[in-house]
Amino acid sequence: MQKKQVYNPFLPLNEYIPDGEPHVFGDRVYIFGSHDREGGYTFCMEDYVTYSAPVDDLSDWRYEGVIYKASQDPQYPDRKYMYAPDVVKGNDGKYYLYYCLDFLKEIGVAVADTPVGPFEFLDFVRYPNGDILGARPDEIRQFDPGIFIDDDKRIYLFSG
Repeated sequence: MQKKQVYNPFLPLNEYIPDGEPHVFGDRVYIFGSHDREGGYTFCMEDYVTYSAPVDDLSDWRYEGVIYKASQDPQYPDRKYMYAPDVVKGNDGKYYLYYCLDFLKEIGVAVADTPVGPFEFLDFVRYPNGDILGARPDEIRQFDPGIFIDDDKRIYLFSG
């Protein structure tokens, strides 16, 4: 069977997913990222969506739909714009979405049973004493979280 050629861009031309984070879960690769609106007045105006493709056929991308809405965050509507997220499969088998609602704010966490959600708000990233990371007035605000898992299955969070 002859496979189709993969072209760039591989997403539809009306779809804007900047800051993409690709992850392989099972036999599919998923793209998570911000979601810009065509002709929007700022960045990251749309809810999070994801696309996936079989790892052995990157010409066959599928729209998985909206996986998380800004309105699910308790700080909405004061903060509406959803910046670069990342997703990790936790050691408990659940999927965790780390994101920032608006620039330089706290990092939210949502959880789902599958990489395509639907994700539900869980909490904000917190220090061991319970304070929200990024909420103190004297600390550098957080944005664009990135997740790293080491060989011992320890999960690390990095942010800008």
